[in-house]
Amino acid sequence: MPSLYHLIDILLPYEWARHVFMKNALLGVLLVAPIFGLLGTMIVNNRMAFFSDAVGHSALTGIAIGIILGMNNPLWAMLCFSILLAAAITMVINANTASTDTIIGAFSSTAVALGIVILSIRGGFNKYSVYLIGDLLSISTTDLIMLAIVFIIVIILWTTVFNKLLLVSINQSLAGSRRINVQFYKYLFTLTMAVVVTISIQWVGILIINSLLVLPAAAARNIAQNMRQYHIYSVSIAVVSGLSGLILSYFLGTASGATIVLISAIFFLATLGLRFRFNN
Repeated sequence: MPSLYHLIDILLPYEWARHVFMKNALLGVLLVAPIFGLLGTMIVNNRMAFFSDAVGHSALTGIAIGIILGMNNPLWAMLCFSILLAAAITMVINANTASTDTIIGAFSSTAVALGIVILSIRGGFNKYSVYLIGDLLSISTTDLIMLAIVFIIVIILWTTVFNKLLLVSINQSLAGSRRINVQFYKYLFTLTMAVVVTISIQWVGILIINSLLVLPAAAARNIAQNMRQYHIYSVSIAVVSGLSGLILSYFLGTASGATIVLISAIFFLATLGLRFRFNN
């Protein structure tokens, strides 16, 4: 880490970059933003924004379970619960017992209500409200190592199975005819999304994490003409939004996650305007 800090001091000789917490937050953004940019493309393609939102909100119940089990850090409880919830939602959706949005809504509202009820017992909810907003400036060295591992796993996953994931998202029947295990890849993507969302929640915040997943990809889709451009634009918008939002939040004294989301929203509106202009 000292070598990375020294490199940041050389590349960014500014007052705001001298603080260790800003260096950690900067490195965190450089790890999280590309992951969100990549996953967001598939989420937007598959119209799974509601799904990722449900997984994010279920973190409240994961926190509650962690507290019941006496964990000082409820991250592992959050991970286990989000993975189970994502698998359960996918399983029920595959059963075709109801519409997708109804199933996701039922699971999401139940998980949120359960989490709030448990956390609010004896008035203890306030001390966990930090998870609602997140604190990007609280990233530690240990957190960065964990994010780096997740980053590497997602990159490997994307470079090895992306074509199969894309085909499954476009045409499941065609994917099945080519001997692709459709259910396996559907579970693989949803569980990967659950892990990434849950790990990032403590820094981004439950209320806005879905926006960081959807907005860069949605903005990129407005102007991309092929899949390569789609990914490049989405990752670029996510990284630029993350860095500019982090720096802006430092000077304005605002919540970093929410500031990043607003920058992403500006990108979305700008690209939407470009799309309307070119289409007309």
